[in-house]
Amino acid sequence: MKMTTLCYIEQDGKFLMLHRNKEKEDPNAGKWIGVGGHMEQGESPEECLLREVTEETGLHLTNYQFRGLVTFISDETEREEMCLFTANEFEGELHECDEGELAWIPKENVQELPTWEGDAVFLKLILEEESRFFTLKLVYQGEKLVEQQVHFYGASQTNG
Repeated sequence: MKMTTLCYIEQDGKFLMLHRNKEKEDPNAGKWIGVGGHMEQGESPEECLLREVTEETGLHLTNYQFRGLVTFISDETEREEMCLFTANEFEGELHECDEGELAWIPKENVQELPTWEGDAVFLKLILEEESRFFTLKLVYQGEKLVEQQVHFYGASQTNG
């Protein structure tokens, strides 16, 4: 099983998005995603988050929130568990990313960008459920999302 992190960094009503357009053999080629990556041996989700954000953007997060746990099931790749974060405070200067082009996109326009179908699902959850933690299961056949299940956790709802 693969473990990854993904973060949507917010500033002035915009999310920092990565347009994956630099690597030829990139499974995310042409898509817009947040920043993040694979956990290394011995890393916690938070350590991976901070390392990946710094590597890809040059920014050092000073305030972030664990928003959800996303499980990807695919008939073509191994299972993946992704820790999803948002952040709204950071230090440092944005630098060029070797995986693609970074751009600040207004939050209301993010869902218009070409993304994976599942990314559109959790982006919508982040935008609509600003403080609730969720788990999300996304099942793909090829590149087609065929099933999704979401559960929210927090003071206003319990799941059983």
